Amino acid sequence: MNKQAFNGFIPQTFQFLKDLKENNYKEWFDTHKKVYETELLNPLKALFLALTPAMYAIDPDFEMRPHRAISRIYRDVRFSKDKSPYKTFMWMTFQRPVSREEWKDYPGYFLELNENSYTLGLGLFQPKKKVMDNFRDGVIYDAEEFQRVTQETVLDRGYTIKGEEYKRPIPNELSEYFQPWIQRKGIWIEKVKPVGEELYSGDIADKIAEDFTALEWLYNFMKEVSETD
Repeated sequence: MNKQAFNGFIPQTFQFLKDLKENNYKEWFDTHKKVYETELLNPLKALFLALTPAMYAIDPDFEMRPHRAISRIYRDVRFSKDKSPYKTFMWMTFQRPVSREEWKDYPGYFLELNENSYTLGLGLFQPKKKVMDNFRDGVIYDAEEFQRVTQETVLDRGYTIKGEEYKRPIPNELSEYFQPWIQRKGIWIEKVKPVGEELYSGDIADKIAEDFTALEWLYNFMKEVSETD
């Protein structure tokens, strides 16, 4: 792979995703494959490589090979009602290289691009019940520190808390602040921003790295609860 410098995306990056949404069939994609590679895939790879020093500092065990950490544009339509052959968004992840089953229990960072917006996030997406039990225990163990750190590094930075909630809330004695954190079967945080001028500059890599680094405490918290027996 040509390790090009990341100089930002261009408007054509997002125009390609918009056009693909309206022309999601093989013949169109084949004639625009070069556009896909030069305007979307290669800049994504360059951004991934630009982020790797900061992410290595967070966890040197992250998967750092772009071809394993960046999504494919091709959809697996075998078990899907929607037979559109291509995804209309792409993402990258920073997560430890574990098996297809184990990944659900380990935290990971992600960046997603679509035609109108981009999303930054971190979370435990499909963890076993035991992992979320450990998560709640960890919050309760030092609730004051959890609130102080997550308020500053998560909520104050514009992230929101996501994940499927329990139909019947789990009884607890924590204040209202903690309920969005602990009443979920899986949990992640995300920040969605509209496509804007900041994406057209290489400086966006530094801003993303700063955001992800600010989430390091929460990443380590999630990693610890994932590894607790």
